[in-house]
Order: sequence, then structure tokens, then C-alpha cells
Amino acid sequence: MLAMVAPFSIDTYLPSFPDIGHELSVSAWGLQQTLSLYLLAFGGMTLVYGPLSDAFGRRNVVLVSVVFYIVASIGCALAPSFEWLVAMRIGQGLAASGGLVVGRAIIRDAFGGAQAQRVMSQVMLIFALAPAVAPILGGYLHDAFGWRSVFWFLVLLGLAIWVAVALWLPETLPPVGRQSPHPRAIAHAYGRTLGHGRFMVLVLTTAFNFGGFFLYVAGSPDVMYRHLHYGPDDFGYLFVPLVAGLMLGAFVSGRVAGTLSHAQAVSAAYGVMLTAAAINLVLTLAIAPSPVTIIAPVMLYASGMSLAMPNLTLLALEYFPTHRGTASAVQNFTQTVSNGAAAGVLAPALSPTLPGLATGMLALNVIGLLGWLAYRRLSGVAAAHVP
Repeated sequence: MLAMVAPFSIDTYLPSFPDIGHELSVSAWGLQQTLSLYLLAFGGMTLVYGPLSDAFGRRNVVLVSVVFYIVASIGCALAPSFEWLVAMRIGQGLAASGGLVVGRAIIRDAFGGAQAQRVMSQVMLIFALAPAVAPILGGYLHDAFGWRSVFWFLVLLGLAIWVAVALWLPETLPPVGRQSPHPRAIAHAYGRTLGHGRFMVLVLTTAFNFGGFFLYVAGSPDVMYRHLHYGPDDFGYLFVPLVAGLMLGAFVSGRVAGTLSHAQAVSAAYGVMLTAAAINLVLTLAIAPSPVTIIAPVMLYASGMSLAMPNLTLLALEYFPTHRGTASAVQNFTQTVSNGAAAGVLAPALSPTLPGLATGMLALNVIGLLGWLAYRRLSGVAAAHVP
């Protein structure tokens, strides 16, 4: 549930973009900034939640962050102006990152080895449902009650999560394992993570892989309205296949845990992603656009990305067993900042044309592949061996 907060906050209000723009008198570019600024705030605050969870425990940090998320969501629902909406979206981003960054640390606190990979993949399965359900639900809420109802739904989601955490989430970091909250100690921990070459290569590799997929999420209003000529209720035609791809990759990742090494799984995932991105570009250049030619390659890419992500995440967290919250924070910050750049810069520039989006996906994935090859070289990891 904690993992679902971020994608719900991103995707639920996408079908409402035209009406929000009309009511608050803002351009499409301005509306994109409500997404990119949310992501930048989300990423920046992860750098705070990670060390706090290492110092004060996981559960307390989650409970406080969800309270702030509920308050910010109420502010979005009541927004009288575009400036107010932007401020409250930033507030949502500052709060929503707590659950995701701490959740990854909780998994690694509680599980190890192949079991950790299986559990991370199970969370990825649940996480993947959100981008499918969110825009569909958002479209129905928008048509039935207007765009503000979307944010009231997020208020209810936040309340449900707070109750679930309060009742059922145990503390996974005992007092004996906690770190100093002194700013100097936190700065030292961040210095270690940011200065660790192999860790940062894995983090950047994950970010570029996800960026190729996120271009289509951030650019979905153009994909749906401009290229496919669909309406607000039709976002499921894009997001359901994409999420099916995410779930397939996560399922395969869980099934191969203990059979394939992390390196083998990631290498196989790159074969899938590169094939999908290349097919996508060829189709956009050679064939008239249709729902199948646009969506099917992105669905295949999502499968490969979802197979790679749990393995890359666990490889990175292994480098800092005593500062998993901090390491997870750096992972989330890097990925979220890259998503913010994709939403605020790349998607507006590329989404007006389908070849532009396809080229962006392929380029980002190739950069990710170069990062993975660099990690393999730095660490001396052979794909045939467990790292």
C-alpha cells in the first residue's frame, strides 16, 4: 500500500488535465509542472526520510509522513488557484516519498537472499497495479464528480494507509541497529553512499531504465488525446497493458529468484528492453499509428524493466547493510529527479510526435545498458555467477 501512494498521486489526476487547465486558466505546459515539481519534491524529501528512518525507526517515520500527505491532498482538493494547486502538489511530493523509501528498507530489514528478491518482486506486483487502476478510477471520478473528487479520493487513500500502518506494520529496525541522527553522522553516511562508484552506477542505471518507461506515463495525455484520439474514460487502454507488462516482469523476477543470479536476471531484462525499444522506434517510423503499434512495444519494455528493477535494487542495498534507509533514499532521489526531468522537460518536448517518444525510450535504455556494463566491469561480475 505504501508503494502505491506515489503512482496514485502521479496517475489519478492525468485524465483531468484539460478541465484543470480550463478552470484554473493554465496551459498544458503549466500542468506538466504540477507533475514535475511533485516529483522533484518527492525525490528531495527522500534524502530526509532515509536517515530519519535509520535513526528513529521505520514505523514512526511512515506514520508522520502519511499524516502530512493527507493534509496536502486536502489542500489540492480545495485549491482556489493554480498557484495553490502547485504548492499543495509539492506538499504531496514531500510527504509521499516517506512510505516508498522506508518500505524498501523494511523489506531488506526483514528478508535476505532469494527471499528478499521474491518479496521485492511481490511488492512490485502490487505497485504495478496502481498505474493501471489510478487513471481509470481518476477518469470515472472526473466524469462523475469533477476533478477535485480525484484529490478527495487520495485523502481517503491516505487515511486507509495510516490506519493499516498503525494496526499492522511492525517495527523492523530495533533500537540496537539505529544510527545517530546528528547532522555530521548523516552527512558522513551520504558521503559514503554518493562516493561509492558501483552503488551509484547501479542507481543511475535503474533511473535511466525507468525513464524510458516513464516518458509514456508523463506523456500519456498527448498519447491518449492527440495520437489515439481517446477521451478521459479511455486511459485504461494505455495503462492496463503497461501494468500487465510490469506485473509480468515482477512475476518472472520472483519465479527465477534463487535460480538465476541478480546479474543473469538483469542481463536477460536488457535483452527484452532493448528489443522492445528498437521495435517501438521502427513501428513509429514505418507504420501508421494504432493502439497496438503504440502500446504493445511499451508493454514489452515494461516487462523487461520490471524484471531488472528488483535485482538492481537489491544489488545496490547490499553495499550498505547498516544504512539501508540512507541508501534507499539515494536510490529514490536519483530516480525521482530523473522522472521529474522526464515529466518537465523530455515528455513535453518529445510527446507531440510518436517517433520522438520512441527515440527517447531507446536512448535512455541504451544509457542504462552502458551503466550496467560499467558496473559489471567495475565489480568483476560475470553474468553467469552470483555477485
